[in-house]
Formats: sequence, C-alpha cells, structure tokens
Amino acid sequence: MDLIKMAREMGKEIQATEAYKAYEAAKKANDEDEALQNGINEFNLKRMALNQEMQKEEKDSAKLQALNEELQEIYTKVMGNENMMAYNIAKQDLDDMMQKINAILVMCVNGEDPDTCEIPEHSCTGSCSTCGGCH
Repeated sequence: MDLIKMAREMGKEIQATEAYKAYEAAKKANDEDEALQNGINEFNLKRMALNQEMQKEEKDSAKLQALNEELQEIYTKVMGNENMMAYNIAKQDLDDMMQKINAILVMCVNGEDPDTCEIPEHSCTGSCSTCGGCH
C-alpha cells in the first residue's frame, strides 16, 4: 500500500473516532445556533469599529474605552454560550488527538521505532515560537 493511500485510510479512521464525531456535532450545533451566530457577527462588527477608531489620527480615548468594554462584554457572552463551550472542548480533544498522531509520525521520521516510540508527557502548544526545544 502506498503512503498516500495509507494517509487516506488514516483520515477515514480519524473521522470514525468519537473525538471527530463530537467535534463535527459541536460545529453543527454552533452553526445552527442563531443567537451564537448573531453574537459572533456583533463581535466582528464591534472589533471593526474599534479598529477603525484606533486608526484615526485624533483618537477619542473615551470612545476607544467604551468600544473595548463592549467588545469584551460580547466576547464573554459568545464564549459563555453552551454550544461554544462544547465546541471548544470538542476542538481541544480533536487537536490533542492530532498532536499525538503528528508526534508519533515525527518521531518515526526522526528514526524512532514505530512500535515502541512513546509520546512525551509534556504540553506542546503547537507553536514553536514558545517552545524551549524539542523533547
């Protein structure tokens, strides 16, 4: 079996996991949550208004502060939505699974034994810019 075909098979297996199914269900629930979508749209509009105000040469600090407070309030409301919270948990679970898979593949590419390589017990953020070095 060639590697591309194997990768496609792995993709099918990933899509069959509970983590993937939970992520897809949470994403669908978010998309169908009208109040959440309105909140996200409101957040984006408020963020654009804040950015426009920040671009002005004559900045109105009171207006900037008010816009920032409104933006924070909307953000808190959006992130506190039960569908958004479920989505964030499902997304993190899926991301964790994918990081483990990627870690194993990288270890194998670096010469580790595919049957015995162990995933390090550390919390990789996925961002090399914050990393002190590879395991």
